Amino acid sequence: MKKILCTVLSLILILSLVSPALAAGDRDRFTITDPYAAIDWDSVRQYKTALHSHTNASDGDHTLYESLERHYRTGFDIVAVTDHGVVDEGWDDGAKNNLIKRFLSVLGRSAGDLVYLGETGAFSDGTPYAYKTTVTGDHYLYAGDRVIMQLPYGVENNAVSVNAHVNSWFVNDTDNSVTTYADAVRRVERLGGLSVINHPGEYTKARYALSSDEAYNTGNAAYAYYVNMYADLLDRYPSCIGIDVNSKGDNRTRFDRVLWDELLTRFSANGKTVGAIASSDAHQLDKIDTGFTLLLMPTLSAAAAKRALANGEYFAASHCNGNPEELRDIASALRVYYGENAPTLRQVEETLAKMDERIAGIKSGKYGRDDAIGVEYTVLDDEGFTTVDTFPTVRRVTVDDDGNTIAFETEDALLVRFISNGRLIATLPAENAVLRLDDYANELGDYVRAEIWGEGGILYTQAFLLNAGQNAGHSEVAAGIRKLGFFDFLLAELNRWFTVVARFFRSVF
Repeated sequence: MKKILCTVLSLILILSLVSPALAAGDRDRFTITDPYAAIDWDSVRQYKTALHSHTNASDGDHTLYESLERHYRTGFDIVAVTDHGVVDEGWDDGAKNNLIKRFLSVLGRSAGDLVYLGETGAFSDGTPYAYKTTVTGDHYLYAGDRVIMQLPYGVENNAVSVNAHVNSWFVNDTDNSVTTYADAVRRVERLGGLSVINHPGEYTKARYALSSDEAYNTGNAAYAYYVNMYADLLDRYPSCIGIDVNSKGDNRTRFDRVLWDELLTRFSANGKTVGAIASSDAHQLDKIDTGFTLLLMPTLSAAAAKRALANGEYFAASHCNGNPEELRDIASALRVYYGENAPTLRQVEETLAKMDERIAGIKSGKYGRDDAIGVEYTVLDDEGFTTVDTFPTVRRVTVDDDGNTIAFETEDALLVRFISNGRLIATLPAENAVLRLDDYANELGDYVRAEIWGEGGILYTQAFLLNAGQNAGHSEVAAGIRKLGFFDFLLAELNRWFTVVARFFRSVF
């Protein structure tokens, strides 16, 4: 009996050592789906794109003329004017936009005359411009030595809805009745356009969370409803390319990367992906350069832009970051790799100190919970112009299935952070940004994405799926909404409106 017992215990000990090794060995064999596989890095250009901007044709503070001049001065190549309920049919004549303007003026949300470009003219600094249409139907603004393309038919849908804003492009259509996310997304898909879910933290109230652990925690019925609803929309309508993850200085969206990772975790388990853009949602001139999207295209055309957006061939980018956990890791990594005098370290630490003071004040009752953290890292001055001359750039992405590596060749970057299934798995110096999947086999989920940090701001890659072919149909992406849809919806709405009412009474009394 003793011999048998010893033999059994020995086998258990051996198996306990061997099994993890076998499991890790199995997981080490990855097939990597590269969202940038079709990009010719030797010839492609990266076009700085404004996918979400406003003028006083709806509720912006400035005219189209003023907005486009600022886009020109801040280096944009493509601009989508996406006023609420107003389809952008051209920059030369705004006659068709007067109806929505008159309606919003009654509500106090729009003021001043509409000022458009005409076919020729000059900006306030004397720079001459010409607005022309090519034989392909694309519209271009020629200003100085630069060209800016109009992204066709930009509009922010659901203009009179409380919490369901969706941007769309390439479709000359909008519905200014009370509509839902699904109404807008379904209509855009039927007509052949593309859409995106705007700044979700605005409506989920994740903007008022104090940490990444709190935001989008699906143990909260309201968060569970919104996460499931977004997942269901993106699953049913492929023309909805994803969500906005960094918008207008990142105050509202500071935790929307958490939502993106939650959605990516669900979708990548099914061999699918979810895109992420960044935007300015600029209602004021000083917000225009806060966030943008870099479209990877061979030529500057509307058709190329639509392909890039549909295929995920772009980077989201921002001059701002409002997430304290992300900034804490960035500060730590800067100190490790570059020392106490690392570029941006002092500014990051000063921002964190302000965030910590604000969070402590909210917890103690010094500040209202609804005020949110309200602090973000930014390299823009008070007028909205950058205070640095560089921005992190990806010059090449190299994926090696056999070697299980994802490598980035960058410029003007300091760090590359790698995230998988919502967990930070590695932060590497930009000069050695090679992720060896074998080294993180037990930490990886079904995707990995990267964030590139530099003195000028941050750049987000799209997700690289891992073993996507093996995961197709693995699980439901939005099981909760199908099982508890109405109940979740009711709790979410009660939660949202209770906060709105409470905020109103606090402001009055």
